[in-house]
Amino acid sequence: MNLPYFIARRLAFSKEPSFTRVIVRIAIVAIAISLAVMIITTAMITGFKKEITNKIFGFWGHIHITDSSNSTNFDQRPIDRNDEYYYTLQDIDNIEYQSPDNVMGQEVEDNYTTEMTTGGVKYVQVYAMIPGIITAKARNFEGIMFKGVGDDYHWEVMKDFLVDGRVINTQSDSVSNDIMISKVTSKRLKMNVGDLMIVSFFKDRKQIRKRMEVVGIYNSGLDEYDRKFAMTDIRKLQDVMGWQSNQVGGIEVFVDNLEDLDLVSDYIYYDHLPPSIYSQTIREKFSSIFDWLELQDINELVILGLMIIVAIINMITALLILILDRTKMIGTLKALGASNWAVRKIFLYYAAYIVLWGILLGNVLGLSICWLQKKFGIIELDEASYYISVAPIDVQWSNLLLINVACFVITLIFLVLPTYLVTRITPIKALRFG
Repeated sequence: MNLPYFIARRLAFSKEPSFTRVIVRIAIVAIAISLAVMIITTAMITGFKKEITNKIFGFWGHIHITDSSNSTNFDQRPIDRNDEYYYTLQDIDNIEYQSPDNVMGQEVEDNYTTEMTTGGVKYVQVYAMIPGIITAKARNFEGIMFKGVGDDYHWEVMKDFLVDGRVINTQSDSVSNDIMISKVTSKRLKMNVGDLMIVSFFKDRKQIRKRMEVVGIYNSGLDEYDRKFAMTDIRKLQDVMGWQSNQVGGIEVFVDNLEDLDLVSDYIYYDHLPPSIYSQTIREKFSSIFDWLELQDINELVILGLMIIVAIINMITALLILILDRTKMIGTLKALGASNWAVRKIFLYYAAYIVLWGILLGNVLGLSICWLQKKFGIIELDEASYYISVAPIDVQWSNLLLINVACFVITLIFLVLPTYLVTRITPIKALRFG
């Protein structure tokens, strides 16, 4: 029989009312609250990063392919969608890729590791982008960047962003005069669905005016980008720029798995594109917002660390009180021949019971709050500052398991030291004190 475990279980399930029972309950509640905060924090930060990332990638794609001069010049030079690489892009599947091994940050010559992606290219779509000036009926005007899309554009994400009207028609035989503007732009120009506008483009120092109709208003929540962009038929922009139907500003590539993004991007750039064509991931193109998202990991670690410290301090306090309260029992066990380590194990088992109860209640509390937030959106955010109006929740079960295991193991490790107090208690003094 495991005597320390048996005694610890009797102590844990004792019905005898005492001051220590109150201390145990306080410790359980403290651990439960700490764990619940950790679960909610991780779920919110994971959901926040996922939501923002999906918005950016949904609007821009994962990889942009353009003429190499477009990365340094303001004037956009077209690329030919009839080139062979355009058609082979869509056939890219799992990629076997060799990368040089790294030792202490240094590449090892003639030593390569073979990597394999879990997917390839999901789909591609063409686009063009040129600046223009919108003049509204109220004589308001706004400088904006026009993104032209074609009949291969996937509208799933933009339909989720749509708050009024419809998406532009790119399937008709004739060039569409449709335009989609953001909610921010519609408020600034005082325009609604069905309103007409004059758009001025400039080509070779000449003004080109086009009449367009607002057919849709979208709100991605990315205020910084919403105020700068509008969407229209790519054929309208091709006409303005004097391009042929096969000439486009660039190609957006979507990958099957975001974890493969850098690998697929390198493969496309080095093994697929001619020297005159340039590719860039959206992470590289809009690095500032992704750097900001990475900073959220630091916030998460700080909160998790603080909650672990709170749980440890509460458990150390509770354990010391439990040991002092059982001084007579400790003296009796030592008088009967129990070793210091055997007695210490009794209190470690007892502490493990308290921590497990706290973890169980913390999971119930944390997951319940996560469910309520996901269902009812109780916590709201300033969309202009955080790009979303409601705090998102994404519970990753692997993260949940890691938090539970880490909380249990780390707390118990720190509780080994307080049990050293047991070794300072002698049987004679303990029994005399009792």
